[in-house]
Amino acid sequence: MAASREQFGSRLGFVLAAAGSAVGIGNLVGFPVNAAKNGGGAFLLMYAIFVFTICVPVMMAELAAGRHSAKGPLGMYASLTNKHRGWAIAGWLSTITPFMIAVFYTVITVWIFEYLYNAITGDLRLLAEPGTFGEFISGGTIFVHLAIVLAIVNLILVGGVKEGIERSAKVLMPTLFLMLIGMVIFVLTRDNAMAGVEFYLIPDFSKITGPVVSGALGQAFFSLSLGMGILITYGSYMDKRSSIPGSAKMVALADTGVAFCAGLMILPAIFSFNPDTNPANLSDSSVSLIFTFLPKIFLALEASIGYTGASAVASVFFLLVFFAALTSLVSIIEVPAASLVDQKGYSRKKSLLVLNALMLVFTLACTASFGMVDWLTEFTRYAGAPKSLFDIVYDVFYDTILPLNGLLICLFVIYRWKKHNLDAELESGDEGFKGSLLERYMHFSLGTFIPFILAVIFINTVAIKFFGHSLLAAIGF
Repeated sequence: MAASREQFGSRLGFVLAAAGSAVGIGNLVGFPVNAAKNGGGAFLLMYAIFVFTICVPVMMAELAAGRHSAKGPLGMYASLTNKHRGWAIAGWLSTITPFMIAVFYTVITVWIFEYLYNAITGDLRLLAEPGTFGEFISGGTIFVHLAIVLAIVNLILVGGVKEGIERSAKVLMPTLFLMLIGMVIFVLTRDNAMAGVEFYLIPDFSKITGPVVSGALGQAFFSLSLGMGILITYGSYMDKRSSIPGSAKMVALADTGVAFCAGLMILPAIFSFNPDTNPANLSDSSVSLIFTFLPKIFLALEASIGYTGASAVASVFFLLVFFAALTSLVSIIEVPAASLVDQKGYSRKKSLLVLNALMLVFTLACTASFGMVDWLTEFTRYAGAPKSLFDIVYDVFYDTILPLNGLLICLFVIYRWKKHNLDAELESGDEGFKGSLLERYMHFSLGTFIPFILAVIFINTVAIKFFGHSLLAAIGF
């Protein structure tokens, strides 16, 4: 099966596809706001340190295990452990998690498409009104746009690895980069923009606290798609001649570069278009910022470049975010799709048909949990508050399970698959890895402090999300 498995056609294709999975809404909106609220340049520095000291080793481990097994996460854990039942649970977690993440990510992507459509058709004033978002997420047009989004995603996925994922990445990612750079240049030419740059880049080390450090690590880990099974799956499509260490570094640089540039777009825009804004009061929610705050910022442009110009800028922004969401969604859905192909022997079309049927049910249920159906809107209660079905999917599978999946892959490659097998796979395509400082660091970090940190994040996230208490805060961190 490994011999006939699809592969990326080039290293560039892999890097762009993997970067596409990493670059998402969190990079373009969540990262700059978190940086602004948590020390500016100091947060950026910590983020970069965590990316290359913690996230890159985990990324390399996932890619190596995926390429060696030539399977997705479910098949990888089964084949490298001779179907050990304990590790099979890790395989299922790494397969179910991206499926459920795809459900809530589809909902958000549909909202973005809805805003993009209205920005292009000249309804920017409507988008800037306070009640618009609530009307959109509970309106009937959302189902039409859901069908369009799923059609686009499946059109890409049905083409396979080389003709679908890689080809779309080679178009979407360069376009995304160009649009982002264009938006940054435009924003930096606005009045008072440099105040935002100063706030964003000059470190305020007095704000460095335990929660800020934890937030920087969480942002770095989540933004690189770790623990979702994506990199295991994409690793299974890598050529043996490709350098895993080199590719991982390029993906990390691309992801960090996009996040950094997004900060140069968002913060100067806020300072320029609304100088009275206090960034400390910005919402921690990327969703709230995109759909309720930024449309008002774009509308403020009307005074200087006219309504048509303001609508054009808003359209480019929402197209940028839509492309980022789309590339991430394609990568996320590919994980369970690959598992059905590997484990059930389904064709790609059949696996996508099955997944689409299941996703449609869950996505419609999550969509209906925004006030359309009462029992889905208040599905359960924990941490002292009612929770919708959408809240549960987000809290469980995105915030909670990802660090657990990262912990399991670290323990697996070092203590079950063994260091010498990991080394052999990483040396394939990169002879310089053998005996290098990076090799020694991989052994040490994956076997000691990285699993410890991920375990702490997992336990603390469970305590916060489901019991309303931070264990780290209780010990003064």
